[in-house]
Parts: sequence; C-alpha cells; structure tokens
Amino acid sequence: MYQALPVATIRTQVTVPLRFPDGYATTARVFTFDGLVDGREHLALGLGDWPAAVERQAAGGPAALVRPHSECLTGDVLGSERCDCGPQLREAVERITDAGGLLLYLRQEGRGIGLYAKLDAYALQDAGLDTYEANVALGRGEDERDYTVAAQMLTALGVSRIALLSNNPDKAEQLNRLGTTVAEIVPTGVFLSPANAGYLAAKAGRARTADLPFVG
Repeated sequence: MYQALPVATIRTQVTVPLRFPDGYATTARVFTFDGLVDGREHLALGLGDWPAAVERQAAGGPAALVRPHSECLTGDVLGSERCDCGPQLREAVERITDAGGLLLYLRQEGRGIGLYAKLDAYALQDAGLDTYEANVALGRGEDERDYTVAAQMLTALGVSRIALLSNNPDKAEQLNRLGTTVAEIVPTGVFLSPANAGYLAAKAGRARTADLPFVG
C-alpha cells in the first residue's frame, strides 16, 4: 500500500553550470521546493535531456534515471577518502547527464545523523567500530535516512517511474512504499581506496542479502 504524501511544489528553478576537479563539466537545471515534510533545503538537479526523460516515463516509456544522493560535506566538497560519496556523486552526474534524468541532492549528512555526529562517529571508527556500530554507539540509528522528500520532489516534477541509480535496497523499498515506482535498479560503480576499505566492507556486509555490492 502506498503512503499518502503531502504535496510539494516547485519554488524556483535556475540553470547552473557544473565543473568537477577532474575537468568534467555539464549544466544542471536546479529546482528548489516548498512543502517538503522535513523543512530542509533539498535540491533536484535536472541533467542532460531530463525533460525528454520525464516525458517518456509519463507516456509509459522507459523509466527516468534518478539518483537520490545524500549530502556528504567531507566527501562531496572536501574530497575525503574515508567514504565513496564524492566519486559516487561525480559518477552519477555524468551518467545521468548522458541518459537524461534527475539527481536529488538530499540534506541527510552522515546517513541522517548530521555533520557533527558523523565526525563523532569517525572518532569511534578510529577506535575500532565500523560505520554502523559507531552510529549506534552514539545512540543513533544505523541509517536514519528518510526518502519521503525524494518522493515529494519527484511527484512535483512529474516523475512516477524511475530507474534508481543506487546499490541501496532501502532506497528502492522506501520509494516504492511512497508511491514512486522503482522499475529498475541501476548499480553504481565501486570506488575502493586504502582509506575507505573498511567503510566499504561494512556497507557490503549490509547489502549481501540483496545481492548488491555496496550500499550507496
């Protein structure tokens, strides 16, 4: 059964040129919203020929390629190698630009626990806990992310069927429950380095039951 959603509306939209440190460049149509249930400033980025992708799925054609990407200041902005968030964001922008679709940039730092708590969790990881154990030791959930706002944004943009660019089965389960049909799961790449090997191993352990390589 679908969960009924409060209606969100597009607040404004603006074109933003993007350039990554490796030189890759593209252009995004960036949307802001009113009525998101958590009151945070989440964004949707239309990439490539996203209007055609939206029109195709609305007409019963292929689902639009979409990645809900949770904010990671340390990885996305500072280039931290403790996680794979920055490379996943870079990969997603190019793949969605090529296909046409949407990237949802969700303000859910640290799997929903916030930036300061995430850094507290890093300190516990340095003492031997994995990324999920550290969250629990702080009295938080292993993963507190909620994709209600993602479903609201997609509905506001006229998207009801998506090809989900992710390795995280929880994203698909939540979105399906919220009324967004996940027609396909498109796996992301694996971005392994000596600094994030333990982090990725912990994520892989949580994803094994879904036969997915890593949870992102």
